[in-house]
Amino acid sequence: MKQEQFVARHQAEWDAFELWLKACGGVRVTARSRAAPIGLDDGDVPARYRRLCQQLALARRRGYSTPLLQRLQALMQQGHAVLYRAPPPRWHRAAEFLVAGFPQLVRSQAGCMTAALVLFALPLVTLFVLLQFRPELVHQVLDPGQIAQMEAMYDPADPRQALGRDSGSDWQMFGHYVMNNISIGLRTFAGGLLAGVGTILVLVFNGVSIGAVAGHLHAIGYGETFWRFVAGHAPLELTAIVIAGGAGLRLGLDLIAPGRYRRRDALVRAGRIGARLCLGVVVMLLLAAFVEAFWSSTHSIPAWAKYAFSAAMWTLVLGWLWRGGRGAASAEGDDAS
Repeated sequence: MKQEQFVARHQAEWDAFELWLKACGGVRVTARSRAAPIGLDDGDVPARYRRLCQQLALARRRGYSTPLLQRLQALMQQGHAVLYRAPPPRWHRAAEFLVAGFPQLVRSQAGCMTAALVLFALPLVTLFVLLQFRPELVHQVLDPGQIAQMEAMYDPADPRQALGRDSGSDWQMFGHYVMNNISIGLRTFAGGLLAGVGTILVLVFNGVSIGAVAGHLHAIGYGETFWRFVAGHAPLELTAIVIAGGAGLRLGLDLIAPGRYRRRDALVRAGRIGARLCLGVVVMLLLAAFVEAFWSSTHSIPAWAKYAFSAAMWTLVLGWLWRGGRGAASAEGDDAS
């Protein structure tokens, strides 16, 4: 068989294999293979790789041109490296998920995330603004004991605002914040099992509670101590609550309207998406608890530094969720679609 006939017969196979290697990060794609419409399933790769080795041996025996032999040799070497390489360590896969897979998954659920943001932020902002004009409305949301407790915690005249906590108390509060934050995040997600109603109630309740506390403290002149404390950990904590809410709404939506799936399959699918989202949420809440315990509570840090840190955190968190994993192949498969 002439070389031209040999190439014409097998060119599509080589292009498809090259595209598969590119998806695995194994080789640069040529202009010819980039235009090839043929894909390759992972299950077909071992058989296709054996065929490639046979074609390389046949091309050598027939004395085909050096460029063709070099291309087949390169494909064979790249394929061997991808097929027989050791799996990446777990920490590497976890880091890859947090850097790229998690923000990809969040963006894939943009509709649910937007709904969760509205359910959480709208009552928060609305109540905060109302309390600046009608301070007495706080008594419709918080009981007198809660109001007194919040005022005592953020009273600028309290000597503890200048002295701060000792290191032992910081570690105790870190444990408290971890348990509190993660419990809120998991309740927000699990509420989706009640056809999404539980998630909606948790999001609205937290928005109302945070808006009431922030609005009341700001209205009575305790805003400086309050904002200095919450500025650092708010980017991670508030964003994590919204993401957990989006995961819960996804769960509830697939329970109510499974679409082309059976209801059970739709629920399993949504549960897998939610479980991966919750992994990222837990990491965010752990970081938020660390910042809250060891940075937010440090009163010796000037206000401008805390606000600058908060601005940097907002930029990092939103930039990570917006750009993380763009240009990379999705690691979540059909479940994330």
